[in-house]
Amino acid sequence: MNITDSILRILRESPKAVSGEAIAEQLGVSRSGVWKAVRKLREEGYKIEAATNKGYRLVSESGALSPENIQRRLEPGMEGIEIDLRGEVTSTNTVLKELAEQGRPEGLVLIAQSQVKGKGRLGRSFYSPQGQGLYMSILLRPELPAEDSLAITTAAAVAVAEAVSRVTGRQAMIKWVNDVYLEGRKICGILTEAAIDFENGKLNYAVLGIGVNILEPPRGFPPEISETAGALYREEAPADTRTRLAAEILNRFFGFYRALPEHSYMDAYKKLSLLTGLEITFQQGQETWEGTVLGIDNEARLVVRLDSGEEKVFSAGEVAIVKKGLLEQIRTN
Repeated sequence: MNITDSILRILRESPKAVSGEAIAEQLGVSRSGVWKAVRKLREEGYKIEAATNKGYRLVSESGALSPENIQRRLEPGMEGIEIDLRGEVTSTNTVLKELAEQGRPEGLVLIAQSQVKGKGRLGRSFYSPQGQGLYMSILLRPELPAEDSLAITTAAAVAVAEAVSRVTGRQAMIKWVNDVYLEGRKICGILTEAAIDFENGKLNYAVLGIGVNILEPPRGFPPEISETAGALYREEAPADTRTRLAAEILNRFFGFYRALPEHSYMDAYKKLSLLTGLEITFQQGQETWEGTVLGIDNEARLVVRLDSGEEKVFSAGEVAIVKKGLLEQIRTN
């Protein structure tokens, strides 16, 4: 148990305020260490009062990231959702895949405070510092052919974008295929990993990973992502942000998931397309094209008018925005 968890346990067990000095002595740490841990608990949503000559007192846990607080915000019909909250993990997707192989049921949601090997698309990593984001994975066992698994990711992108807009009051957009942007910066990555039953060609299970940057790191993002990465808030977020966001994402995603073959999310996906109207370069394998994005079709493919005048439809690949000025304009509007 780390110092933060230990202090939380002490405050929970005490009916009255506990001095910082007493906590420091009990845990064998410095007063400064106690103060930093209390500050971290407050950032996580715990309401802790501090009174001179009395000490610290836990007043409320209603805004803290906890399974109970998330469950309380879920809509009717979500009783089958089980939430497993952990401290540090390698990757929520990696851990949840192991649980899936053990036969755990659909609806298990794994949330971590940090990831040391967070996963991104195409083998990239996802930066996941302690307490700075919402890192979660959802176990699904859909009756879907493998080729239809993209629908899971597409529905998740809409769910995240709508949830972010609801929580922050600012419009989030989707950069095809599955990155969510806020004010021109990437604030969320989505990665779906699946196991296929080769006898029937259907998914044995799918693990949907979602990582949302809630706060900008105190020293900024790593250089390799500093030009594109952003967060919901720069310096301070409302105490219950992660709890609200987790619940909003789950409510919206499972609403789409229950009727996945109907593609009810596609109208929203098209409207939330960040790339529509922008000039891009598109890379697929060793080939590269340039053109203007016309929109998204009903199968979530990118429709592009190439510089030659030809219209081309892409179902997979990497996109870069050509006119950076347009992206800067998005960020300032």
